Amino acid sequence: MSEITATSTGAVSADSSSRFYVHEHHPENGTLLGFWIYLMSDCLIFACLFATYAVLGRNYAGGPGGAELFELPLVALNTAFLLLSSITYGFAMLESQRDRVKQTLIWLGITGLFGAAFLTLELYEFTHLIMEGAGPQRSGFLTSFFALVGTHGLHVTFGIVWLITLMFQLGRHGLIRENRRRLMCLSMFWHFLDVVWIGVFTFVYLMGVLP
Repeated sequence: MSEITATSTGAVSADSSSRFYVHEHHPENGTLLGFWIYLMSDCLIFACLFATYAVLGRNYAGGPGGAELFELPLVALNTAFLLLSSITYGFAMLESQRDRVKQTLIWLGITGLFGAAFLTLELYEFTHLIMEGAGPQRSGFLTSFFALVGTHGLHVTFGIVWLITLMFQLGRHGLIRENRRRLMCLSMFWHFLDVVWIGVFTFVYLMGVLP
């Protein structure tokens, strides 16, 4: 049993064996669980945007519809860019499992280039529509279209910024445990954006050109 002594000022002190220390504990896979929760909240956001488009997608207000505005070959090329970026990110993950930092960085760089190409074509499409007078204020259809596709584009932009930041961290610290966890989180985010875009391509563009 530990000894307790009184000081001259009346304070009570104990020896070191009676002290308790609190150690910070990070739950195993806690970050991944938190990121899954974030992705579920993002699913709700896109579900609301898809529902809004389902309601307003035929409200043209006397203006042009998807059949007059959408250029399917351009959108198909854009879709290919994003799907290829998902494949190249998969190669980056494979290289990281083999502890090859340089090859991981190369595949991440290619992924970022495909993502930038996707954003470039999307900005071109938006600019072209606005120049033709088909901006988001023209009709309910265009408002919901710009909201849905634009929100996805913002997510891709954030993903590229995250990817560039992660590349700097990998170059400086290598494939440490924290960077592997960040790679996994970004992988889930990037593939999630691919799945959402497949829904956009099918529900908005392909169904939009139908009479």
